Amino acid sequence: MKRLQLRSKEVQDQVEQYNIIITKKDNVELLEDEQLKLILLNKEISFFYHQEKIIPSLQFIVKHPEISTLKKITVDMGAIKHVVSGADIMRPGITHIEEGIHAQDPVLIIDQTHNKPIAVGLALFDSQTMQNLDKGKVIENIHYIGDKIWAFKIVK
Repeated sequence: MKRLQLRSKEVQDQVEQYNIIITKKDNVELLEDEQLKLILLNKEISFFYHQEKIIPSLQFIVKHPEISTLKKITVDMGAIKHVVSGADIMRPGITHIEEGIHAQDPVLIIDQTHNKPIAVGLALFDSQTMQNLDKGKVIENIHYIGDKIWAFKIVK
């Protein structure tokens, strides 16, 4: 795995859409191999790249819930075991869709009972279209609890 020290300003432009400020005091690193491309902030996995988009990791969202600007999709308790196994999110398992989602936006998948983040996905439709659908896949699951990003161990 390749590890590269980055300047804060190299990443700041990419993460400001999430209302995150990276200062010169922050230690910013890029970890990259054939499958993963991760951004570490102060030795913690904070972002990952998916199709050249930088997206906050679940670890970062759980640790800093106040700064996540990702729109939320709430799923019922029956969908959780499928979502955390990597399944895409189907319309029947969704109980709430936040307004303002556009197709290809990253979204946060939360559980209905505890409102805890369980996955990050890419919206396949805008929120209005999702509301009008009765069935089918509406979110592509790209990062979930227990996946290779979640389980990745950083060698100090």
